[in-house]
Order: sequence, then C-alpha cells, then structure tokens
Amino acid sequence: MAKQVTAQIKLQCPGGQATPAPPVGPALGQHGVNIGKFVQEFNSRTAEMRGMTCPVVITVFSDRSFTFELKSPPAAVLIKQAAGIPIEKKKGGELIKGEDKIKGKYKDHKVSAKQIRDIAKKKLADLNARDEDHACRIIEGTARSMGIAVEG
Repeated sequence: MAKQVTAQIKLQCPGGQATPAPPVGPALGQHGVNIGKFVQEFNSRTAEMRGMTCPVVITVFSDRSFTFELKSPPAAVLIKQAAGIPIEKKKGGELIKGEDKIKGKYKDHKVSAKQIRDIAKKKLADLNARDEDHACRIIEGTARSMGIAVEG
C-alpha cells in the first residue's frame, strides 16, 4: 500500500542551527512528525550553510514519516552577503538593525554584474525564469528594490 501525503509544510530555518523551538516544533508537532529526527537530519544536511536562512519543504505522510527538500536561500540574503551587509539577527527577542539601513533601503552598497550572475545561477532552479539572463534581471530587480546599486 502506497503512503498517502497528509501535509506539506514550508519553513525557513537557519542552516545547521535548527532547534525544536518555534517555528519548527509547533509546525511539525501538529502533524505528529518526530521533531528531533527532523532537526538532526536538517542540521546535518545544512552544516555547510551554517547561519544562512534555508527554505525547506517538508512532506508528511499518513504513517507520520516525512521527507524534506531544501531550496536555495532567499535572493535578498544572497544579495546582502554579496554586498557585504551584515545579516540582521535577533538578540534577546530584539531585532538588531544595520546602522546604514534607512526605511528598508541599503544606501552606499553595490553589487557587480558578476555577483548578480552568480546569485542567479544559484537561484535558477527555484526561480520562475526561462533562462539565466531572465534570472539575472529578476535578481537585479530585487537588489534595486532593496536600494542596492547594480554596477556594470
């Protein structure tokens, strides 16, 4: 008898640092999934992306077993990394914001066309783009909306 899919859960967890605390624990617990097993497998598969946000799609089956698929990190995170902007982190429940962040815009930061192409190559499988040039234009638009200048 084939396993029947009962749920698909989409989460964004820090690579190599997932814990059973929210949002992972409650999302998986309501479907009866072994949270400890997921955290252990996720952390081992994302050890090289430590600290970077990793989207994951978890498929839960009727017998409470699961599989998960890792997606590429969000474009905004990759752009910030390329531009040298520190990624915001929570400290004691309070969000630490970059000193140069003004109304959601990152002024005085730039990314090159080569960096945009590298990000587009990483994201190509997860983007709704017909080819690499189209993916580059999508990533450039994301960078511009963040206030980051695209050179070249």
